[in-house]
Amino acid sequence: MSVKNFKNRQWVLAKRPEGMVGEKNFEWIESEVQSPEEGEMLLKNLYLSFDPAQRGWMEDRKSYVPPVQIGEVMRAGSVAQVVESRNPDFEEGDIVQGTFGWQDYAVTDGSGMMSASKVPADVPITSPLSVFGVTGLTAYFGLLDIGKPSEGETVVVSGAAGATGSIAGQIAKIKGCKVIGTAGGAEKCRWLTEEANFDAAIDYKSANLSKSIRELCPDGINVVFDNVGGEFLDVSLAQIAQKGRIVVCGAISRYNEEVLPPGPTNYMALIIMRARMEGFIVLDYVSKFPEAVEELKGWVKEGKIVYKEDIQEGLENAPATLVRLYTGQNVGKQLLKVSDPE
Repeated sequence: MSVKNFKNRQWVLAKRPEGMVGEKNFEWIESEVQSPEEGEMLLKNLYLSFDPAQRGWMEDRKSYVPPVQIGEVMRAGSVAQVVESRNPDFEEGDIVQGTFGWQDYAVTDGSGMMSASKVPADVPITSPLSVFGVTGLTAYFGLLDIGKPSEGETVVVSGAAGATGSIAGQIAKIKGCKVIGTAGGAEKCRWLTEEANFDAAIDYKSANLSKSIRELCPDGINVVFDNVGGEFLDVSLAQIAQKGRIVVCGAISRYNEEVLPPGPTNYMALIIMRARMEGFIVLDYVSKFPEAVEELKGWVKEGKIVYKEDIQEGLENAPATLVRLYTGQNVGKQLLKVSDPE
């Protein structure tokens, strides 16, 4: 495939976010497609991954990765195809995953936040961005390494219809736990109980969250897997069981607030119930990714884990697709199709 004289459409960061992120924070530009140098390869993006953490990457503050700089292509995980390679580890036509950003084409030596790797031929092309990607791995290590669920325990997952929460809840079921999820809307709750094998689901938009959790968890919550923060975290703290574990995975309800409200009022429950609340970053587990992916693949093959992908289309729609995460429009993993493989 020749890309000579092709234009590379790109979304670059134009403005740091204040309040809800949106197209106003990005600029659409076009540049010449660059040729790879020795050790590099030219990639064509096929699918982009959208994750709540991306808003944090846009902020100019210390974090586990450097912030995206003004004028820099917006960072994102993606699946891409090798168009031209001067890297001995990759050949033209290879399908690879990595962090290649909001653009049609990328030149890379394969290194970066998530180094480039070949997508196995025996999995769907999008699955390395969802169930077998960072979201599935986040659920796997967060629940098993931090939450440490035991058979018969009660596990409550917030944002349970999302890419990470849905996998975390299903892994808890595999481990023999009673699993309750919270989600926004009747359809998401139906999917959790009828297809994802959750024992119960709470529609936080229509139910009294505190009352529902007390009724469904009369003996307390042993493991909380929290993707939401805010009211959910406070209510969960109030119902935590003795020696309970709260896995702090995210706080999407707070990401787009300009002024953060006071923290949880029920944190004293951690002392009274001798409970533990701990955050984590999945990149700390990179060396264990291959073994985790193999176990996840086995569970999917056996039908013990189901997953959904919400696929939007068109690179021009990248900012609007990101907003879907923060407005609760997506069910499962949010992806954007950029192009078809050759």
